[in-house]
Amino acid sequence: MIRAPSGRRTIRSFVRRTGRITPAQERALDALWPQFGIAFSAHTLNLDEVFGRSAERVLEIGFGNGETLVREAGEKPEIDFLGVEVHEPGIGRCLISAEDAGLKNLRVIKHDAIEVLQHQVGDGALARINLYFPDPWPKKRHHKRRIVQISFLKLAASKLAPDATLHIATDWENYAEQIDELIAQSSEFTLAERHLHKGGFESLERQTTRFERRGLRKGHSIWDWLLIRN
Repeated sequence: MIRAPSGRRTIRSFVRRTGRITPAQERALDALWPQFGIAFSAHTLNLDEVFGRSAERVLEIGFGNGETLVREAGEKPEIDFLGVEVHEPGIGRCLISAEDAGLKNLRVIKHDAIEVLQHQVGDGALARINLYFPDPWPKKRHHKRRIVQISFLKLAASKLAPDATLHIATDWENYAEQIDELIAQSSEFTLAERHLHKGGFESLERQTTRFERRGLRKGHSIWDWLLIRN
């Protein structure tokens, strides 16, 4: 959610879709939530208590069905992963995959990522934030709903430790142009890498996502940015 000026309604960067949830996903939400889920609240999380240890933490915003989140958590057991998503079918699928993989270093929150960052994540608590293929809101009148705004960059920077990183990826050209402009305006981040490709390699140490594959099938290019918090 993007905060509007006082007296005006707030603008959310997502729409709660009512996609069909399978019986298995529904069972996972009931049975596995106590193991992997964190309820939203307006209180800062003690992540050492949540994970039972002190470690680097990575936050993925809008993880979809959890494909890349679960895979990365499985490949890097020394790092703790926190995923934020609002759509229940994807969350259910993520929980099933996390249980199948036997993960101990993954937790998920079902809520607006902006509010999670504002209220539940402590300042300087994260080593990395991943924002892969956020909703592009392609119509010009909806661009104000895009999550990547100056306010988002300031908020993300406050939750990252010094020299920690923010990784953004999109397959929409005019969103990429907007992101380039915002990065140029930002005093919170230094651009470390920017990649443009049409498939054929996995850039900036990330795995290919479902939304990326869909974009490539449509003939879209892929933009990646790796930003370092100043």
